[in-house]
Amino acid sequence: MIRLTKLTDYGFVVLSRFATFGTGVQTARDLATQTNLPLPTVSKLLKMLARHGLLVAHRGMKGGYHLARSAEEITVPQIIAALDGPVAMTQCLGHEASNCTIECSCLLKPHWIRINGAIQAALSQITLAELSQPAFSQKHDHQPVLVEGKL
Repeated sequence: MIRLTKLTDYGFVVLSRFATFGTGVQTARDLATQTNLPLPTVSKLLKMLARHGLLVAHRGMKGGYHLARSAEEITVPQIIAALDGPVAMTQCLGHEASNCTIECSCLLKPHWIRINGAIQAALSQITLAELSQPAFSQKHDHQPVLVEGKL
């Protein structure tokens, strides 16, 4: 199963608040209140996102964080990489050294590289700005859809 960690999921929630808030500075306390996330979790996320260049930190009395660039320029893989490491379908494609005993003779690795590239390309098309917009409700009644005069 492909699944993001809870911390990464929360990172998307926090970043979406920045995207909807605009260019102003946000504090960890304000974000924790707005997102209903624990303050220590929000603080940890803000530090990680700043360390990876997605946020800029401001010190002082009116300190806090703001997006390092526009929400239209921040993509899903960039967010995942900042919090979980690069998008990798299998351990041998990850950022850590693989301890696979069959890696040198594996016939599947080239295919996993191709699959991983396709997923990376698809995710790169989705920006933080898009994720921060309300989703349109979709019909899930499994009715046939008419496309160019055909079912």
